[in-house]
Amino acid sequence: MNILVLGSGGREHTFAWKLVQSEKCNNLFVAPGNSGTAEIAKNVPVGVNDFEGIKEVVLNNNISMVVVGPEDPLVNGIHDFFLNDDALKSVNVIGPQRAAAELEGSKEFAKEFLDRHNIPTAAYGSFTKDSLEKGYAFLETMKPPYVLKADGLAAGKGVLIIDDINEAKSELKNMLVDSKFGEASTKVVIEEFLSGIELSCFVLTDEENYKILPTAKDYKRIGEGDTGLNTGGMGAISPVPFANEEFMQKVEDRIVKPTIKGLKKDNLPYKGFVFIGLIKVGDDPFVIEYNVRMGDPETEVVLPRVQNDLVEIFQAMGNQRLNEIELKITPQAATTVMMVSGGYPEAYEKGKEIIGVETVEGSIPFHAGAQIQNGKVVTSGGRVMAMTSYGETYQEAIKKSYQNIEKVKFDKMYYRKDIGFDL
Repeated sequence: MNILVLGSGGREHTFAWKLVQSEKCNNLFVAPGNSGTAEIAKNVPVGVNDFEGIKEVVLNNNISMVVVGPEDPLVNGIHDFFLNDDALKSVNVIGPQRAAAELEGSKEFAKEFLDRHNIPTAAYGSFTKDSLEKGYAFLETMKPPYVLKADGLAAGKGVLIIDDINEAKSELKNMLVDSKFGEASTKVVIEEFLSGIELSCFVLTDEENYKILPTAKDYKRIGEGDTGLNTGGMGAISPVPFANEEFMQKVEDRIVKPTIKGLKKDNLPYKGFVFIGLIKVGDDPFVIEYNVRMGDPETEVVLPRVQNDLVEIFQAMGNQRLNEIELKITPQAATTVMMVSGGYPEAYEKGKEIIGVETVEGSIPFHAGAQIQNGKVVTSGGRVMAMTSYGETYQEAIKKSYQNIEKVKFDKMYYRKDIGFDL
C-alpha cells in the first residue's frame, strides 16, 4: 500500500524509518518532510494544515493510510475532513477525530475529562481575562510554586512554573490580558504543583482495545541539570528505570483503563496514539497532561524498541483488531540526544551546513529541523537532529549517542551532555 506521513520533524523521520521496513509499504510519502525523510521516502511540499493539498496528494498517489505526526492538523479536524469526503473516507487515518483531539487542544477540556472519569490529577482552576480577579484570589489559595498553563496549543511552551505569588499574578495578567501566548492564552488553567519525577506513557487505541507502548522520559529544559527555558525536548530515554511492574500496573488500572473507557463513554472517536504525561508522586501516578499524538523526541526512543511491523499495527487499529496484535518490544534500552541551533529556544540562525552525518556508526541520526538546499544538508529549525542509540542499559546507549554526536558538526551546535542524569 501507499502511505503518507504528515509532518517534518524527528518524530516523522522516525515514523518513516519504521514504516519503510514493512513489506506492506510500497511507496512512502512525507508532507512536507525533511532531509532525513528525503533519503527514504518522497517528500511533497504540502503543509500539514493544507487539507485540500493533502487530499490532492492522497488521490493522485492512491494513498490508503495517513499517519498524522503533529497535533495541529488533528485539533483542526483532519480526520473528520477525511470521513466527510466520499473520495477519502476509506483512507485509514491514524489520529483521533477533532472532538477527541480537544484533549490536547484545550487544557481545560482535558482537566474536566480527568475529573469526570476520576483519573488522578492536580487540583486546578480555569480563568479568562473577565475572571482575572478570581484568578488572583485562586492563586492566593495555592501553595508555591504556581503552575500556569495556556489553555490552547502553544508548541509545548505555554507552561510557566513560578515561585513568587506577585510574579505569578503578573504573568497571569500577561497571559490573559496581554496575550503572551496569543490565542492559546485567552484562557489559563492554574494548577496545583505536584512534586515528583515525570515520565511519558504511550497508548495505542482503536476505540475498543488498547496496547501500552514502552515508557519514555524526555528532558524539556535547554540547560544541564534541567535549568533554563522550556524547549520541545532535548533528549529522551526508554524504558524509564523507575517505572517498574507495580507502578505500571497502577498506571494501567487508574489511568489507562479509565481514559479509554472515558473516551468511549463521552463519544470521543479515537483511533491513534494517546500520550499521557505522568508524574510519579511517592509511588503513585498522576496525569499532568494528555497529548493526542506521539511525543518528540520520545518517538525516537519508543518506536525503535517496537519490533512489530508498524503497518500491521496501524492496519489493525483501522479495523478495530488491535487486540489481535501481540506487541514485541526489544529488552534493549534506547536513548536519544537532540542537537539544536545556537540560541534555541529563542532566536537562532538557519541555513548552517551539517557535516559528518555519514560517518555515524552504531547510532541512528533522525533528522528534525534539517533540509536539503543546493545538494547540502542544512539547518532549518531549532531542534536539528536526534542521535538515537541502543544499549543493554540506558547508560551504554547514551554513551554511544554522545560518541556519535562528536562526529556531527554545524555552526553553533549545542546539546545537553547530561541526558539521563536524574535516574
